[in-house]
Amino acid sequence: MAEGFSLEQHGITVKDIARNASPAYLYEAALRHEKGSTISSTGALIAYSGKKTGRSPSDKRIVDEPESHKDVWWGNVNIKLDPSVFLINRERAVDYLNTRERLFCVDAYAGWDPKYRLKIRVICARAYHALFMHNMLIRPTPEQLEEFGEPDYVIYNGGQFPANRHTQGMTSNTSIDLSFSRKEFVILGSEYAGEMKKGVFTIMNYLMPKQGVLSMHCSATAGKGDTSILFGLSGTGKTTLSADPKRELIGDDEHCWSDEGVFNIEGGCYAKVIDLSKEHEPDIWNALKFGAVLENVVYEEESRLVDYKDTSITQNTRGSYPIDDIPNAKIPCIGGHPSNVIFLTADAFGVLPPVSKLTPAQAMYHFISGYTAKVAGTEVGVKDPEATFSPCFGGPFLVWHPAKYAEMLADKLRRHGAQCWLVNTGWSGGAYGVGSRIKLKYTRAIVDAIHSGALARVETIEDPVFGLQIPTTCPEVPHEILIPRNTWSDKAAYDEKARKVAALFRENFKKYEGGVTDEVRAAGPRL
Repeated sequence: MAEGFSLEQHGITVKDIARNASPAYLYEAALRHEKGSTISSTGALIAYSGKKTGRSPSDKRIVDEPESHKDVWWGNVNIKLDPSVFLINRERAVDYLNTRERLFCVDAYAGWDPKYRLKIRVICARAYHALFMHNMLIRPTPEQLEEFGEPDYVIYNGGQFPANRHTQGMTSNTSIDLSFSRKEFVILGSEYAGEMKKGVFTIMNYLMPKQGVLSMHCSATAGKGDTSILFGLSGTGKTTLSADPKRELIGDDEHCWSDEGVFNIEGGCYAKVIDLSKEHEPDIWNALKFGAVLENVVYEEESRLVDYKDTSITQNTRGSYPIDDIPNAKIPCIGGHPSNVIFLTADAFGVLPPVSKLTPAQAMYHFISGYTAKVAGTEVGVKDPEATFSPCFGGPFLVWHPAKYAEMLADKLRRHGAQCWLVNTGWSGGAYGVGSRIKLKYTRAIVDAIHSGALARVETIEDPVFGLQIPTTCPEVPHEILIPRNTWSDKAAYDEKARKVAALFRENFKKYEGGVTDEVRAAGPRL
């Protein structure tokens, strides 16, 4: 914290401002002033985000400004907001912040590479939010903070105060607004801390490609002389497979690939803690100690033991902690050019091979598709899985058209000789309800064989429907499961299901066909 620090240049006149306060100070403030805050049995701060326990993508807006209008992929992901409406919402947030007795300010960095890092300022009224961003951004040294100067972007978190639903363009009392020309991000009507984290990622997703840097929703690990990145939607095993004791963790969620290599955007991790156990995820378990934030969890009143199985508040229970608290974290969180790029999918239809090699054109196709298939919901009698497509494995956070990110990925694959792989962590021997989930030990063996280079040297055969090159052998993996059709007792049922999934791919890709080459269009499944 700094005496005499002022936020008056942002229109904020509150005198009591805790700038870059220590975790201990933020704990005390949360326990004194924030209803429901307490300390878990392991020392983490337990906090609650109120009605919103997840992001509100339908309430996210990008200001339509001349400087960025032609760059933005307008539509359901990036909904236009008039500049005058942004100013109304900004003033509403600033007015609310000015009614508080005390405020918190976090000045920190996004991006571990000094050449590309952004100076981010977070202004908020909750100690929980300040501690969360203290964990998630890259913490400056005292010397760096002294020289921090003016920020590149400012986050005004007035999340405890609602947006006015009668304001033009508002669809609820929540509004998440980003202005690239003003370099400001405004939050109203949501106290979910993840909005700030993903706001920073959205900013990086716009700015980095302008500098020839690919921003990515992925994890990254480093071995002895090699780097790998792993893309995957929720439930595909990205976090689990990144927690590899044989490799160093560069980061678990957001990265950039520049001409120098890979760097993490964040200074911390934001892990799902539903069903967390010390046995299966010891690194995350041990990181949830003093300084960590546990969000929307249920605990036993007397012992303060957290019940990670209890989802009565939300399925989206989470923990935030500095990446330094992971024993095998690579500090600074920077790596060389990736040797391998892995797309993870949990195909609950059971038709994709456990592992396959992709050409650069196929890599673009599957990157833009961002496929996984989830087990069907709780409706009685519904057993068929549900396909999910999220472009670039991070659709809600894209700013440019997905083809731009895909073209950058393909260019980097070619220039740096990286091999792209599609790894299915889903079902084998039939779809969900008939087949079984591919064993984690087999998936780990596949990833190990990718990292060692063993899989790159194996003969492959082509899948007739999906056009993928399937390795015929893999160390520590039964060869009979590598060809998915061979694992089905009913071959006709496999053929029918494969055609169905291929048709889902084709239908989904129609919305992107206008922005890609003929080669990429031809790289998808064949019907």
